[in-house]
Amino acid sequence: MGADAEAESGQIGKQRPVTVGVPREIAEGERRVALVPQVVGRLRSRGLTVVVEPGAGLGALIPDEAYAAAGAVLGDPWTTDVILTVTPPTSEQVPRLRPGTVLIGFLAPLTAPETVADLRAAGVHGFAMEAVPRISRAQSMDALSSQANVAGYRSVLVAAEYLTRYFPMLTTAAGTVKPATVLVLGVGVAGLQALATAKRLGARTTGYDVRPEVAEQVRSLGAQWLDLGIEAAGEGGYARELTEDERTEQQKRLEEAITGFDVVITTANVPGRRAPTLVTAAAVAGMRPGSVVVDLAGESGGNCALTTPGATVVHHDVTVTSPLNLPASMPEHASELYARNVVALLELMLDDSGALVPERIAGGDDEVLVGSCVTREGRT
Repeated sequence: MGADAEAESGQIGKQRPVTVGVPREIAEGERRVALVPQVVGRLRSRGLTVVVEPGAGLGALIPDEAYAAAGAVLGDPWTTDVILTVTPPTSEQVPRLRPGTVLIGFLAPLTAPETVADLRAAGVHGFAMEAVPRISRAQSMDALSSQANVAGYRSVLVAAEYLTRYFPMLTTAAGTVKPATVLVLGVGVAGLQALATAKRLGARTTGYDVRPEVAEQVRSLGAQWLDLGIEAAGEGGYARELTEDERTEQQKRLEEAITGFDVVITTANVPGRRAPTLVTAAAVAGMRPGSVVVDLAGESGGNCALTTPGATVVHHDVTVTSPLNLPASMPEHASELYARNVVALLELMLDDSGALVPERIAGGDDEVLVGSCVTREGRT
C-alpha cells in the first residue's frame, strides 16, 4: 500500500511508521543524493520506512540494489510524510507535496524566496539546511560546513590542475624548485580546509579574513596570517558587510599582497547578498603569468572582478576559474556527510518511538527547529 493511502495528513507518526522519501535530484550537474544506504539503516532501526526513487543514488555511484539491501523501498517518494532533498524542489515538483509534508533540504530562503512562497502555498513544513543555527548543539546538522569542507578540499585540486608550476618544493639533480605560494581569502570552513589541503601538497600557505578571531586557526594549520588592519567581525560566525571606505581600502591593500602569490583561492560570502569583490582586475594583471585564481563565490557573483561564474577564463596569462557546486563533483563523500546532517535534524522531530512529534514541527521551542524552519503549516 502506498504511503498516501496509509493515512491522511494530521495522522503523521500516530498509528503507523513514519515514511521518509528520497527523490532523484534533477538540477543540472547535481550528483549528490540526500540519503545513503549507511544512513537508511539508522532510520530503519528507529522504525521508519524509507522510500527511495529508483535511480536517486546513481549520480553518487550508489545503485538501487544498495538501498534495497539496506532495507529501503524503491518507489514514489513524493507520497511520504518526510521528504529529504539536496536542492530545492522545482515549481513542477512542489504540487506533488501533500499539505503537512515535512521537507528538509537546501531551500535557498534568502536567494530564492519564490520557493518559500510556493512551499507556503502548498502547506508544507519546510526546513532549510542552510538556516540551521551555527551553535555547538547543531554541529552534527551543519550541512553548510560539511559541504564547504568538500569544496575547500576540491578547490586546491582545481588550482593544482591549472597551475603551471609544482605545489611542493622539489630538490632534483637539476636544481631546487621552490614551493608554490597559496593565499586563501576568507577562512571559514572552506578556507581552512583549502589551507590544510594546500599545506599537505607542499605549498607555502597564507590566510586572510576580516574576522581577526580566526587568525589563530590559520596559524594552527601551519599557515601565515595576512593582516591588512581591517576587521569586520559579525554575528553568527559571519563577517559583517564592510563600509564603502573599508572596501576601498581592503581592495587597495589586497592588490598589493595578491601579486606575490601563485594561487589565490577565494571563499568569501555574505548570506543573501552579492559576494564582495576581493580580487580586482589590477590584482590579476599583477600576478605572475601561469598563476591561478579559484573563485568559490561564483554562485553569488564571485570574489574576483574577472570571474565568469561556472567558467574558466584567462586574463594576462592568469587563469581565473569559478566552478559551481564543487561538492557535487565529489558526490560520494559529499552525500555521505549531507545524509548524516539531514537525518540529525530529522531526529529532533522524532520521539523515542520514532514517531514525528507534531508540536515540534508546528512551532515548538527547539531553537534549531525554529531557526531552520522557513514555512510551518503554510506560514513563514
